[in-house]
Amino acid sequence: MMIRVLFFGLTHDLTGFDEERVELPEGGRLADLWRRYEIRFPKLGEVLPSLLTAVNQEIAEGSQPLRDGDEVAFLPPVSGGAPEDFCRITREAIRTQDLANELKAPEDGAVVVFEGIVRNHSHGRKTLYLEYEAYEPMALGKMEEIARTVKEKFAVDRVGMIHRVGRLEIGETSVAIVVTSAHRRAAFEACHFAIDQLKQIVPIWKKEFFEDGAVWAQGEGRKSEIRNQKSEDGSEEITIDSPTRG
Repeated sequence: MMIRVLFFGLTHDLTGFDEERVELPEGGRLADLWRRYEIRFPKLGEVLPSLLTAVNQEIAEGSQPLRDGDEVAFLPPVSGGAPEDFCRITREAIRTQDLANELKAPEDGAVVVFEGIVRNHSHGRKTLYLEYEAYEPMALGKMEEIARTVKEKFAVDRVGMIHRVGRLEIGETSVAIVVTSAHRRAAFEACHFAIDQLKQIVPIWKKEFFEDGAVWAQGEGRKSEIRNQKSEDGSEEITIDSPTRG
């Protein structure tokens, strides 16, 4: 399939042309196109995390499938634009340092980052991997609500929140909060508040996979579990352990 690729601003200088047509195998995704250009133009690869990419004039992520005749545009930050708050749901690996670089500005004296990492154990059991699921429109709305509250409560400049969905392996980042401010204390307190609020009100669910089954976590502090596990005949059983009281 043939894809039309457009380059603007810095990306034009790094590649040497405004546009070109490239051929990709059927079933290719935007991430496949990224990798092709990272190899051809290493300098472009260095700035790629700070770019936006549009498919048919709509901002898209790497998981976006491409089709014959699609138009892809590499978009550097708009000239004269200041760093902006962001709230995102992603299916791609979270590059926290790139996000921090995206938010911080010359007036900032502190950047505080929280990363939630997939660990290899839970409640004394070995975790194989996790899966996250979100009610995405509502989740984004709640994240934006938290960001607004953070800026009302704390003397901070910018707030970034990103959560990954889909399958995550051990050691990968599931959520990142980035807060910038003139002074460190406000940034620390705001970051702490933001992740606590995210865990409480944003509709994102975590499923933990173990060797003997899987568990849907119901939130911090809850002791009940919804388990998916195999019965003796090989069929799947769903059981619910009631929460303990007291």
